[in-house]
Amino acid sequence: MPVHLFPLLFVVAAISGWIDAVAGSGGLLQLPVLLLLGGALPVSTLLGTNKLPATIGKTFAALTYARRHPVDRAVAIRGGLAAVAGSAGGALLALGVSTAFLRPVILVALVLVAAFILARPRFGAGSATPDQPAQHATKVVKRRRITALALLVATVIGFYDGLVGPGTGTFLIIAFTRLLNLEFVQVLPTVTWINVGTNLGALVMFAALGHVLWILGLGMALNSVVGAVIGARMTLSHGSKFVRVVLIIVVTCTALRLAADQLGWKIG
Repeated sequence: MPVHLFPLLFVVAAISGWIDAVAGSGGLLQLPVLLLLGGALPVSTLLGTNKLPATIGKTFAALTYARRHPVDRAVAIRGGLAAVAGSAGGALLALGVSTAFLRPVILVALVLVAAFILARPRFGAGSATPDQPAQHATKVVKRRRITALALLVATVIGFYDGLVGPGTGTFLIIAFTRLLNLEFVQVLPTVTWINVGTNLGALVMFAALGHVLWILGLGMALNSVVGAVIGARMTLSHGSKFVRVVLIIVVTCTALRLAADQLGWKIG
């Protein structure tokens, strides 16, 4: 790839990092630009390079969130490891399988997500419902059930991220906000670590097979960190309503792009 295109990709990485930190799905911008400017480079190499700034940017966003809100360590660690495994498997499959058949399914899922957010104005914006008095054993069983579901969700979405990618962060935010019954801002510290896992698993797989442009990827990563930290700080300052608005915009843009691709319209 010509060196004179690097500055443009660095700017794109910063904007993508901001989107990723606030509402997920920064790849909606970053990956299409990489594919557009990649020329004759293999798609697998561009996919692998895309995962490097995504992983590092997400890591710094997670660290920023963790300074202000507690992380559910059991869910974050176990879910993150499950996401790594799922993502690596998805990336391996993506190297040899066309994923075009998944586009209509993803489109429908995103439309349903947008409808869900719009239909429930308080979702992710209100405080978690206080726990009612219960026996310790009951709470332990409930906690184990939540952790098991978190592992399943992290594995499935991680596999999806390695295989396809669009909307991964958004799907994680919606799923874990529902699962943990928290505000968007409260769930982001935990979810962002899991999203690190979905990116890391794919990155490791692509890197092991030689499909990462390290100089370009690291340069993009530095800019992605700047965007991610700014996005995380803005989220902490403006709260869950800000996340809700950005989520709706990101979901809508992702759905429109997938619809355009499905209809054969070239928009980048």
